[in-house]
Amino acid sequence: MQLEVLQRKENPLLKRTEVTFKATHKAEPTPTRDALRAFLAKELNATKDIVVIDSQASTFGRYETVGYAKVYKSKDEALAVERKHILVRNKLIAPEVKEKEAAPKPEKPAPAPRAEKPATPKVEPAKTEEKPGAKAEKAATKEEKKPAPKDEKKPAEKKEERKEPKKAEPKGEKKGEPAKKKEGK
Repeated sequence: MQLEVLQRKENPLLKRTEVTFKATHKAEPTPTRDALRAFLAKELNATKDIVVIDSQASTFGRYETVGYAKVYKSKDEALAVERKHILVRNKLIAPEVKEKEAAPKPEKPAPAPRAEKPATPKVEPAKTEEKPGAKAEKAATKEEKKPAPKDEKKPAEKKEERKEPKKAEPKGEKKGEPAKKKEGK
């Protein structure tokens, strides 16, 4: 990984140096905040505990990370000025764990079980010994239970019906008009 300092600015009021940097990391994953702090400390001749990385961002499809860091004169200065979440990210202080200081709340009693409907046992019909002729009887009863089939015509019959109206009509008659009967003279 190569580290390049793009901009360096002294801030005497807050007793720190503000740095904009670019890290090039070919064939490597994005460097961690901790690794960047170590490289910045080496580059700026400082110790790792006084370097605070405020932000870092990698660009999709590139092997570059650009960031903003602050190098303080001492660790006490960093702890006094920096925001807590930034210090936690840089591992300069331990994260605060919210503890329940109040006495534990009394546990709620378990909800009363609901009155369920009594389960009705499933009654299966008694099996009787089947005779060879019984299958035919069962099939006949099943057929009786089926609704009567509608008068459906088979595809072949439908085709025949279509052909019937296409009979040749005598000349001089129009479609849709009934044929006139000829009167004999």
